[in-house]
Amino acid sequence: MTSSQIHLQWKDASAAGRFRTGVSLHSHTLHSRESLDFIYRAAAQAPILSAVVRHGERQYHKAKGTQLDLSRGWWTPPLGPHDAWLLEKSQIERLDQNAIVSLTDHDNIEAPVSLQVLDGCRGTPISVEWTVPFGPTFFHLGVHNLPAGEAREIWTGIGGYRHSPCEEKLRDHLAMLAGLDQVLLVFNHPLWDEKHIGQAEHRAVVLEFMRKFGTYVHALELNGLRPWSENRGVTALAEAVRKPVISGGDRHVVEPNAMVNVTNAGDFHEFAEEVRAGWSNVFVLRHYLEPYALRVVHNMVDVLRTYENHANGWRLWSDRVFYRCDDGGTRSLTELFGERTPVPVTVFVGAMQLAAAPRVRRLIRGAFAGAEEVTL
Repeated sequence: MTSSQIHLQWKDASAAGRFRTGVSLHSHTLHSRESLDFIYRAAAQAPILSAVVRHGERQYHKAKGTQLDLSRGWWTPPLGPHDAWLLEKSQIERLDQNAIVSLTDHDNIEAPVSLQVLDGCRGTPISVEWTVPFGPTFFHLGVHNLPAGEAREIWTGIGGYRHSPCEEKLRDHLAMLAGLDQVLLVFNHPLWDEKHIGQAEHRAVVLEFMRKFGTYVHALELNGLRPWSENRGVTALAEAVRKPVISGGDRHVVEPNAMVNVTNAGDFHEFAEEVRAGWSNVFVLRHYLEPYALRVVHNMVDVLRTYENHANGWRLWSDRVFYRCDDGGTRSLTELFGERTPVPVTVFVGAMQLAAAPRVRRLIRGAFAGAEEVTL
C-alpha cells in the first residue's frame, strides 16, 4: 500500500506546520558536471534567445565547417557544498521546520563527504545522482544516505557501471543498495527524455526498467525543475507501478528547491523507512508557480553570474565552463579564450545578462505569462 500526498503552499500554507521536519532532496554543487546541451536547448526554445543561438550555430559552422559538439563540454554549478547546504537548510527553516538536506551531485559523493567534518553538518546524508545507462537511453537514480563508513567503497563498486553497463551487474548493484535499510533509492525525473529518443519510446523503456528492477526502487520523483504536465504524468505512473512519489528540487544554481518533503521523522534513516513503507508528503513551494520557461531562463542567468566568493575561486562564468580539447586536455573557457571571447558567445552571454535586468525580467514574464495550471 502506498500513500502520497501533495500539498501546494499557495493553497494550504499551513500544511508544512503539521510536520516537524522538511527534507530537501536532489540538488547540486560545484562537484557536478552538467551538460552544455541543457543550456543550449533551453535557450533555443526561448523566443528572446533563439535568434542568438541560431546565429551562433551559423558562425561556428562557418569557422569550423562542423556542427557544435556539445558532448565535449560541461559547466559546473556555482555553489560549494556548504553554501548549497545552507541555502536549502535556510529555506526549510523559514517554514519553521527542522531541516535535512541531501545533496546529490552527478556521479560524485565529494560534497556530502566533505560536509561530514563540519560540526553543524555531521549526519548529512551521503548521497549521489547515479547515471545508469539502460537500453537506448540512460536514467538518473537518486541514491540517498549511503552508510558513512562504507560510502566510498560502495560508490567505487557501483560508480563505474555507467562505463560498462550489464543488466545482471545492475541487478546486483540495486539489490545490494536496497538491502541497506537506511538507503533510499529514487527514480529521478523518470519521464524526462534526456537522450531525445522520443517520448513514446522513452516511456516504453521506463516501463521496461520498472518491470525488471522496480522492486528495488522506493519512489518516483516529482521534479521541481520539470513542467507540471510531466510531473502529473509521473504521478499517474507511480500509481500504476504502486510506488509513492517524492520531491526532488534538482537545484543547480541559487534558486532553492521548489519542492521538499515534509515528515515527522527525526533523521534521514527514519524518513527512508517511511518512504520505503510507501508514505510520502510532498510540499510544493510557491516559486514553482513561475512559468517553466521563465524559471529556466532565470536559472541560466544565474549560471552566467559572477560569484566573488566561489569556493574554488572560479568567479566568472567562463571559469566554470570546461571543454575537452583535441589534444585530450581539459581547459576552462577562460583558459581557451582569455580576453578574445568569440562574438557568438559574447552575444549569447550578453543577452542572458540583459535578461537579469528588472525591466527585462518583467517583459520576459509577460512573454511567458501562459503558465500551466498546477492542479492535483
